[in-house]
Amino acid sequence: MSPGLPRGYRQTGERRIRENVGLSYPELAPGLVIEHRPGRTVTELDNLLGAALSGNAAPIHTDAHYSSQTRWGRILVCSGVTLNLVAGMTVRSISGLTTANLAVDQVRFTSPVHIGDTLYAQTRVLTRRASESHPDTGVITCHTAAHNQAGASVLAFNRTLLVPLDADAARDATHY
Repeated sequence: MSPGLPRGYRQTGERRIRENVGLSYPELAPGLVIEHRPGRTVTELDNLLGAALSGNAAPIHTDAHYSSQTRWGRILVCSGVTLNLVAGMTVRSISGLTTANLAVDQVRFTSPVHIGDTLYAQTRVLTRRASESHPDTGVITCHTAAHNQAGASVLAFNRTLLVPLDADAARDATHY
């Protein structure tokens, strides 16, 4: 690292730097916990677009009057939307350089999410090993948990993905 170069950036030219995307394989050590920021406030548009794109026509996600008559008293955010928003929050650090997602396991929706809730997430690296079938990559398994603004757990899942063993080589080859 050049003197004075901010952490998380690479020198790409004279007086020019580029943000790093994705932690490197050595940085993703088992036990590491990453708090993902910023938080993400769920909007009505997030929910409507997610429901429309997935074809989920359940009125609990789209019909305010129907939802007001349920035990929740208001619209519930589609669980697929919640999962995608939280997984998206992890990309900058966990999977920015991923070459493949291998699995999403043990997905648990632990509390309802409503429009206007702000979600926060953290990821713990569980395991790391070199890939047997792709020698230039490593297999990372991590656990992500999300909570809302009140601290209530809303989602937890495990994810397994492939990351390059040499992050700088991957960044150089792709101009990242």
